[in-house]
Amino acid sequence: MIVDVAAVVVTYNSEDHIDGLLDSIEPAMRGLTYSVVVVDNGSTDATREILTARSDCVVVRSTNVGYAGGVNRAVRASPPARSILMLNPDATLDAGSVATLLDVLRKPGIGIVAPRTREADGSLSPTLRRGPTMARVGGLSFTGRPMFAERIEDAAEYRTEHEVDWAVGAVLLVDRACYDRLGGLDESYFLYSEETDFSLRAKDAGWATVYTPAAGAMHTGGGSGESAMTHTMKQINRIRLYRRRSGTARASLYFAATVLLEVRRGLLGHDRSWPTVRALLRPSSRPSMLNASDSLLPR
Repeated sequence: MIVDVAAVVVTYNSEDHIDGLLDSIEPAMRGLTYSVVVVDNGSTDATREILTARSDCVVVRSTNVGYAGGVNRAVRASPPARSILMLNPDATLDAGSVATLLDVLRKPGIGIVAPRTREADGSLSPTLRRGPTMARVGGLSFTGRPMFAERIEDAAEYRTEHEVDWAVGAVLLVDRACYDRLGGLDESYFLYSEETDFSLRAKDAGWATVYTPAAGAMHTGGGSGESAMTHTMKQINRIRLYRRRSGTARASLYFAATVLLEVRRGLLGHDRSWPTVRALLRPSSRPSMLNASDSLLPR
């Protein structure tokens, strides 16, 4: 039997959130046929016990293979489906939201749909993004100028349904044919940039990413901070993504600009930037799970 939606979740020490997400799935489907597979990436808290006690999902126990690897493994463990719902464990879905997302996904040429997402306090979570360019290397969202800002902050952009370059992957509904054509998420990123890469590759292959305000969700992790390691991983993967799409010459300039910007941030008091500078300039100190320690310019 082919179901309408295969919901896939990757957990890692998610004991505080996973029940809330799983409880929200059934009301979000509004009559659709669906499956739920959770891949646990080696949690050491109570996540596994919580999942074992539930009867509404299939649990796959794994070592930590990263977010992309976990999603791909969950898809392989799911029954045949017309679409794939990728979910962060710290998200919750509004009632009827998946059915609304699927209505949008069924429109011609659409491969990925993202809902309107809010923070835990109810405020808008700015999840929409523009594609990476040299001018946007600094992430200067505060300028409000599209030329320099990758993150879309303008509230007006969240009021209507429209195509976007990519959206943060807390909640994404993906056409199964699109997923299969792209070979799933690129696991070499491990964490961060995998959804950016996926949406940009989808666009290259003729599938649009569309945002709709008609479907809603909450992402409680949307406003959380990041550690020095996750900040480093994020910057390295941004460079890798840019290199893979723009070539070595342009990526060398992007790399140099990233180093300068991280030094500037460090001098301004952002302590997490100094470990990132070290990792950029000393490949052997980069997080091993990225497998990006063989050259100065991350591959």
